[in-house]
Amino acid sequence: MARVLLVDDLKFIKMIERKALEHSGHQIVGDAKNGREAFELYTTVKPDIVLMDITMPEVNGIEALKKIIAFDPRAKVIICSAQSHDKILYDAVKAGAKEYIIKPFSTERLISTINKILEK
Repeated sequence: MARVLLVDDLKFIKMIERKALEHSGHQIVGDAKNGREAFELYTTVKPDIVLMDITMPEVNGIEALKKIIAFDPRAKVIICSAQSHDKILYDAVKAGAKEYIIKPFSTERLISTINKILEK
């Protein structure tokens, strides 16, 4: 079981993620709608995994990822985004993302990715 922080500005995406994760035995420990909130929550709830979008208001996912990794170099952040350009994927991995899931995603892909990251 992992303690997961969900970060996305779209409520319906977080609802899909929450349902799939809770059904698989994971616990949602935080819910943020932008990168600023994600960083603030990360520092207080210290999740096992962060599931984060890239395109969000105020602070985007790449910038939030950089801040989280600077705070905790061992952070396990999975980017979950509709953005699939090679440059964006490269920037996410370079900033410290452990994995990248492209929306729309299957719940099986989501769960298998989280389980793979937990094993590392």
